[in-house]
Amino acid sequence: MRKAEIFFLAVALSAALIAPGAAGAQDAPKDQGEAACAHFAWPIARERAWFAAKLEAIPSGTRIVDTNEAILLELKPTKSFQFILTPERAPRPESFSGDVIIAGVAAPGVYQITLSDEAWIDVFENNARMKSTAFTGEKDCPGVRKSVRFELAPGAPVTVQISNSPKNSIRLAIAPAS
Repeated sequence: MRKAEIFFLAVALSAALIAPGAAGAQDAPKDQGEAACAHFAWPIARERAWFAAKLEAIPSGTRIVDTNEAILLELKPTKSFQFILTPERAPRPESFSGDVIIAGVAAPGVYQITLSDEAWIDVFENNARMKSTAFTGEKDCPGVRKSVRFELAPGAPVTVQISNSPKNSIRLAIAPAS
C-alpha cells in the first residue's frame, strides 16, 4: 500500500471509532435532562405526558371547566396585558403574560399547577391572592419547568395568572395533587 492509501484508511478507521462516542456524547444532555425530571418534589409523569400531546391553543382569558388536563395558553405582550391584580413578582416589559379562569374545582383540596417553561404563577380565588403551599422545579427537565401547589375550595372561580414568560405561549396543567 502506498502512504496516501494508508493515511486515508487510518482516517476512515479513526472516524468509525470516534462516531459511536460522539453519538453517546450527544445523548448525554438528554439523559441528564431526564434525570433532572426525577428531582421534582412530587411526580410529574402525568403532566409530562399531557404536555407531550398535541394541544389546541386557547386565548388568554378563556374560562375552562376541566381541571384534570393540560392546555396551551396563548400569552400577550406584558405591556398590553391587563392584570387582574399586580403579580407578586414584577414582570419584565419584554415578557409575555396571560390568564385562564377555572369555573371552580369540584372538590376541596390541594391542586398543582405545572408549567412547561419559565414563568411566574399567581392564583386568585374570589379575587384574593392564594399563597402556594409547595413548589418544585427543575431547569433541565425537558418539557416541564415547575409545579406549584395551592389549596383550593370548591365552587369559587379560580384565576391562574401567568407573567414573565419569555415565550408567547405556555403549556399549563391544572390537576389535583398527585
